[in-house]
Amino acid sequence: MKVLVVESPAKAKTINKYLGKDYEVLASFGHIRDLPAKDGSVDPDADFRMIWTLEDRGSKRVSDIAKAIKGAEKLILATDPDREGEAISWHVLEALREKRALKDLPVERVTFNAITKDSVQAALRQPRQIDQALVDAYLARRALDYLVGFTLSPVLWRKLPGARSAGRVQSVALRLVCDRELEIETFKPREYWSIIATLATKDGGVFDARLVGADGKKIQRLDIGNGKDAEAFKKDLELATFSVANIEAKPAKRHPYPPFTTSTLQQEASRKLGLAPAQTMRIAQRLYEGVDIGGETVGLITYMRTDGVDMAPEAVQAARRVIGKEYGDRYVPGAPRKYSTKAKNAQEAHEAIRPTDMSRLPKHVAKYLEPEQAKLYDLIWTRTIASQMESAELERTTADIAAQVGPRKLDLRATGQVIKFDGFLTLYNESKDDEADEDEGRLPPMKAGDPLERRRIAATQHFTEPPPRYSEASLVKRMEELGIGRPSTYAAVLQTLRDREYVKIEKKRLVPEDKGRIVTAFLESFFLRYVEYDFTADLEEQLDRISNSEIDWKQVLRDFWRDFSTAIGETKELRTAEVLEALNELLGPHIFPDKGDGSHPRTCPTCGTGQLSLKLGKFGAFIGCSNYPECKYTRQLAANGVEGEGDGSSENGGQPGVKVLGTDPESGLEVTLRDGRFGPFVQLGEGEKPKRSSLPKGMTPAQVDLEKALKLLALPRQVATHPESGEPILVSIGRYGPYVQHGKTYANLGPGDDVLEIGANRAIDLIVTKESGGGGARRAADPGRPLGEDPESGKPIVVKAGRFGPYVTDGETNATLPRTIAAEAVTLDEAVELLKARRAAGPSKKSARGRKAPAKKAAAKAPAAKKTAAKKTAPKKTAAKKTTAKKAPAKKAAKVG
Repeated sequence: MKVLVVESPAKAKTINKYLGKDYEVLASFGHIRDLPAKDGSVDPDADFRMIWTLEDRGSKRVSDIAKAIKGAEKLILATDPDREGEAISWHVLEALREKRALKDLPVERVTFNAITKDSVQAALRQPRQIDQALVDAYLARRALDYLVGFTLSPVLWRKLPGARSAGRVQSVALRLVCDRELEIETFKPREYWSIIATLATKDGGVFDARLVGADGKKIQRLDIGNGKDAEAFKKDLELATFSVANIEAKPAKRHPYPPFTTSTLQQEASRKLGLAPAQTMRIAQRLYEGVDIGGETVGLITYMRTDGVDMAPEAVQAARRVIGKEYGDRYVPGAPRKYSTKAKNAQEAHEAIRPTDMSRLPKHVAKYLEPEQAKLYDLIWTRTIASQMESAELERTTADIAAQVGPRKLDLRATGQVIKFDGFLTLYNESKDDEADEDEGRLPPMKAGDPLERRRIAATQHFTEPPPRYSEASLVKRMEELGIGRPSTYAAVLQTLRDREYVKIEKKRLVPEDKGRIVTAFLESFFLRYVEYDFTADLEEQLDRISNSEIDWKQVLRDFWRDFSTAIGETKELRTAEVLEALNELLGPHIFPDKGDGSHPRTCPTCGTGQLSLKLGKFGAFIGCSNYPECKYTRQLAANGVEGEGDGSSENGGQPGVKVLGTDPESGLEVTLRDGRFGPFVQLGEGEKPKRSSLPKGMTPAQVDLEKALKLLALPRQVATHPESGEPILVSIGRYGPYVQHGKTYANLGPGDDVLEIGANRAIDLIVTKESGGGGARRAADPGRPLGEDPESGKPIVVKAGRFGPYVTDGETNATLPRTIAAEAVTLDEAVELLKARRAAGPSKKSARGRKAPAKKAAAKAPAAKKTAAKKTAPKKTAAKKTTAKKAPAKKAAKVG
């Protein structure tokens, strides 16, 4: 028997079918070891010693593997073919060595780029050892990320209340988003005019021509800068006679795009399918690991974390055969196409992302796939086949038009483009984020010297526009161009920025939150080198050199830590005033926008003499007057807090994050809207424990008036009476969101429910559904995402968001998801294995402690004789312990009464 280890149970299940009874295929569930999230896990003083610990789940997996290899012929490590996969195999091997489970067992490492029978069997015939250079590159990356995160984040916490964390790649990606926002804010629109003449040939063909010159001088796009000049040109053209000065038609070609890399797949899936990068990678993972196609489990695509654009020769030949069969020999180029990537620091270690079998057409497999899987497979197949098709043949025509008005000559130009042979365009055309489509369409037949008839002259005003905000797709593209991050990190980096509330998505564009902008400004002011694009890209290049055995990974860490620790040390002496002034300078256009009346943007609107400045409070940053406490003017930042009327300011007695909404007519107490540590909330009055209520998800501070605030403060409120018990059904907002309650039964409100407007029928329906077993548990903000039924017990399994992270549950057993599996990516097979491992591991320490309680209770009820005997043998209690023992029954009695 040979034992083969892969990452996921889905992958294990697919490969096990290929290999048969001579192999036992086990899943490690990703990484089995991790660096503890505490100081000292990477110790620079001990030459960067790294302390790895087995997680509970990892310990169980190592035990399973150790048990399986007893008496085995060999151990085969078959994790993914990249640094991360190499590291997982290394961790498994190291953990088994620590357990002394290997002895003299032969260990082999194999990799395959596709999970197909041929690929797996070919890999088994070419085993190797663990590539230590790849492992070293992984160790260097983990150490760098740990040192930056666990050293820089505490500096942020001390200097910038409300900041969550900093990261080596995360902070640079955030800077890209913030820099783009600053470009937009400081952008000055420039007026320009376009002059378009609609003309007709003698045969009646109509086309448009643009003014491009006058009196022998060229006119560029921005040269006509005001309406007066535009009107003068328009009048001349309305009097002019037109003729064709010259016409030229040139052949042109458009070549196909290379097959997908991780980055380009994420970009196109975002543009064409509306998928976030994390969603794209989750779906691609399923296609890679294997899908049941007509009773056979097969991997449909090759490995989806790659920056290579080349394909195996046999794959290229298969694509050419499909093109000839499906589209005809005219679409097959004379020679196979070869591609090379232009991305900075690309490793090109693997093939591009492609179908494992080119003849498996999307229409043939769609019925076996979920809708999103089918769409993504179709996109990958289409791009791959198109990459090997013939180029499109075009004809681009340019017509120069002469307009004569008296002695003056004006020049116009018309362009057209027609497709003579569509080539790859018959199958695929790449989408663009922000580029206008090329002018297409055929110009009517004409020749030099032909007169033209004027139909209409249009002068149109335009203004230059700022650069667009990044979409997730365009940010990934920019990161790739700069060499920031790697294919496996893009989706995680974007998700982290959203989780930390550093950015938000509006109309599919990334908008930096004020919290994110302040963090970026701080880092640019005091750690500029570490958020520079070139510096981060250079580090990536050094990691590549480590993986190529060119440099020592410990030396890279030493060089980095020497300068980084010095920069950290210098911030200890930073005074708050220095930090604030630096932030005022960098964030000026954002937090002190031009008022438009000529006054200084930082002049206090209340006292007129003070200067507004960024201040740091308990719950984050706000704007205050330099004349405080004489002037108590404060306001929140434009996009992050409680906004007042008009210019977004509020005078609130010097309390940042507080806006007075009015007075409660019943109690006479002041109702305020506040910005708290965990988000905005409304409060009634002051005092030690004033009545408060959080804002429900989706409600912004700007939407809250006195009426809504009073409704929120009235929670919990009765909305219905239970049809059977007659007891009240209440609605309120809890830790996990809005809910309805009947006795001890809680049911979460759905996405379309409004906690302030929910009616009796809906509330009753939610409670009755929950009581009948159809509702989700109260522990999460929603009922969880159903994954399917446990094949053994038949119980429904769902994935939920828990207090300590996402977990899967069958209603009785809960299993926390490992960090390598995202909540949106977990599959039913993985959930079943996690729950099995959790049950096999036995009760947690917490649960065990909980089960001891009844024993104590039983002891309390023991017969008097046993108690007397116990007293004789037990040591005497202290006075304090006696007092405690005597008080316990009284407490119990009080609870019963």
